[in-house]
Amino acid sequence: MSEIKDKLARYPLIDKLLSLHLPLEDYAVFGSGPMFAHGIKESVRDLDLIARGKAWEKARQLGKIEETKLKFGNVITLFDGEIEIYDSWVPARKWDINRLIDTSDVIEGIRFVKLDDVLRWKRMRNSPKDIEHIKLIENYLVSNI
Repeated sequence: MSEIKDKLARYPLIDKLLSLHLPLEDYAVFGSGPMFAHGIKESVRDLDLIARGKAWEKARQLGKIEETKLKFGNVITLFDGEIEIYDSWVPARKWDINRLIDTSDVIEGIRFVKLDDVLRWKRMRNSPKDIEHIKLIENYLVSNI
């Protein structure tokens, strides 16, 4: 676990995320970020966050609210796209962001959506990149039971 701590502490995107001072109880990193936090991926080029309540209100003060490309909710893009903060997750009818945030793993003071949920989302998307990620997550979960 100290290896993960060192990796997160040194990562510029994590510094940017922490500089936002979002309330921990109201956001979580989704997308491929949880894979990075668990050491499954060596790096990520951006962080996707889901936010509610005070974290969403704080994010609204930091950037412009726009409708998502797929029109499922709103997004605030920061640091030239390196951090995107969403008020829902696509498809919204399948994802309860309150549950995703409430059940997330807290690693080094940051909430990361559980790998089981990331795996479910990547299976739904099933793009070539996601297929590779699915295998990595499944292998990780099997070896860490």
